[in-house]
Parts: sequence; C-alpha cells; structure tokens
Amino acid sequence: MAAQPRFGRVLTAMVTPFASDGSLNLDMAAQIARRLVDEGNDGLVIAGTTGESPTLSDAEKLDLFAAVVDAVNVPVIAGTVGSDTAHSVDLTRRAADVGVHGVLALCPYYSRPSQAGIEAHLRAVAAATDLPLIIYDIPVRTGRKIDTAVLLRLAHEVPNVVALKDAAGNPAETARLIAAAPESFEVYSGDDALTLPLLSVGAVGTVGVATHWTAPDHVEMFDCVAAGDLVGARAVNMRMLPSFAFETGELAPNPIPAKAMLRTLGVDVGECRLPIGVAPEWVADDARRVWAELVAARG
Repeated sequence: MAAQPRFGRVLTAMVTPFASDGSLNLDMAAQIARRLVDEGNDGLVIAGTTGESPTLSDAEKLDLFAAVVDAVNVPVIAGTVGSDTAHSVDLTRRAADVGVHGVLALCPYYSRPSQAGIEAHLRAVAAATDLPLIIYDIPVRTGRKIDTAVLLRLAHEVPNVVALKDAAGNPAETARLIAAAPESFEVYSGDDALTLPLLSVGAVGTVGVATHWTAPDHVEMFDCVAAGDLVGARAVNMRMLPSFAFETGELAPNPIPAKAMLRTLGVDVGECRLPIGVAPEWVADDARRVWAELVAARG
C-alpha cells in the first residue's frame, strides 16, 4: 500500500446540508467539512450520491464546491459527472474554475451504454480538464459494470485518470485490476463493508459514508494495516460493522442514515430532498443505538 496516496487514505463522500425550507445551507456545509477534517479525513468528495447530486442544480453544486474549498485545506473532489456527457464536460470545466482538486467521474447511469460508450464518455470528461479524475464504478446504481479492460485502457492511456472508487463488490476482480494497472493508479474502496478486504489486495484508501462518524476508527484501522497488524485491523473493522449495516437499507437508503447520525451528534444537516425524502422515525433511534455502541467499543 502506498505510504502517501494522492488524495490521502480516509475521504468522506459528504452529505449536502439543507435548511428547513429545503434550500442549500452553505454555512453548514463549511462547518461539516471542517468537522470531518478535524476528525481525521484527508479529503472530501462533494456532490456525490451521498451528497444528493441528482437533486442539486449546477449553480448549487458550484456554490457548494466553492464553499468547501474555502473551508478546508485538504483535497476536495467534485462530483461533476453524470449520465449526459456534454453536461458533464461543461460542469467539470466550471468546477475547475472554483478551485476543486479533482473530479469524481461516475459511470453513466440510466442509459445503460455499451462499454465503448462508457469509455468514450469518461475520455471526453478527462479531455475537458487537467484535473485528476477518480472513476466511480458502482453498478448497483448505474446499471453497468465498467469492464476491467476499459478501466485498464483508461489508466494506461489517459494521464489524468489516476484512481478508481470501487463499489463493484468483487475484491478478486479488483486485485486483477491493481496487478495490471500502472503503479501510480490508486484504488479507493467505495463500499465501507469491503474496505478492509480491498486494502488486502492493494487499495490505498476509502471514500466512505460511515466516515462521517467513524473517521478516527478508519484512521486506526489504516494505521494497523500499515503496521502489518492484521489482528488489530480486524478488531477495528468489527467495531465499525454496525455502522456499515446502518448507513443504508431498503427502508432508509443512503444518505438518510448518515444525516440522521449527524443530527444525533448535533449537526443540523436537515432532511434529504425528494425522492429520498424524510427519515422514518425509527432511524433516529437506530442512530443513537449505533453511536452508543461505537463509543462503548472504542473503550
């Protein structure tokens, strides 16, 4: 595992806070960003899925990027890439102007393009900017798995394609990717429950959701892995398993639980915009239970 990954080891896919009237709360976004950095995050991903990007206008995204860039001194990765290639190219160019440090390039969703279409989409976004790109592979949401052959061509042929956020759920395939990718190409876990397995095959970090409240635990786990202490890493991972189980589900999909946890911790993030919507009443009780168990497990 690289000693100093490009964007750090622990990054959070940050929630987007809204005021009681549903408007974007930029002051709270800056506060959350600073809180996450203070708790051990090396970088932040803004306006990803956890940030409710499909519900944000371009103007809101750009304001959000600027607010977080101004608030912290760590890499800020902007979620600018969606299903429309031309739109993604335009927003990526505009995000660069507000000072973000990288781009999260999602596999196109809904259209279910061919692998050739996916590759052309990602190449077009990469060609539009000098910023480094993290490709995000999450077939459960996009409907398409990016083939390993496509990822390898992009990693070898496109200089600013520098990393993968891997939420494909197949560590064995990730191991094959890492073995064949350039040494400088970095893989980040995009699935909290698989971070430790992915570290074991060569991933360098995580872009997490539970890291909104488990960043210190993740730092400890990464330190254990770096020191070769597998027993210690497993113990920390087990401590976080209830948090991983809590962070999403059919009745309360991500980011409902993350926002509920932050409210439990006194952070006024508001509710999710539709179509995700308001948290069921029981989620707050679960958040308090999960937090209490985590604190107790930390000793």
